[in-house]
Amino acid sequence: MPKAVWNDLVVAESDDTVLVEGNHYFPRAALRDDLVRDSPTHTFCPWKGTASYYTLEHDGRTSADAVWYYPDPKPEAELVRDRVAFWKDVQVVD
Repeated sequence: MPKAVWNDLVVAESDDTVLVEGNHYFPRAALRDDLVRDSPTHTFCPWKGTASYYTLEHDGRTSADAVWYYPDPKPEAELVRDRVAFWKDVQVVD
C-alpha cells in the first residue's frame, strides 16, 4: 500500500492512489490533518488547472508547500479532484 513518508512519519497512506505524471495522488481523507497547514502558494498547470498547497509541520520541522492539490481541476484532470500529491522531502513508498 503506498505511503507518503516525511521525517519518518507516515503523512498519508492508501491503496486508492491515482498515478499521474509519475506522482501518486492520495485521497484527501488519507492525509493527516494534524501535520498540515494551508499555504498561500498557488501554481498553474495548463491541463490540470490551478494547484493549491499545504505545508507540513511537526516537532519544530517544516516542509513548505510539500503537498499540492487541485481544488477545482479542469475537466480532463477530474481524476485528481479531492486528492493530494507530494514532493520535496516527502518520499512515496509502496
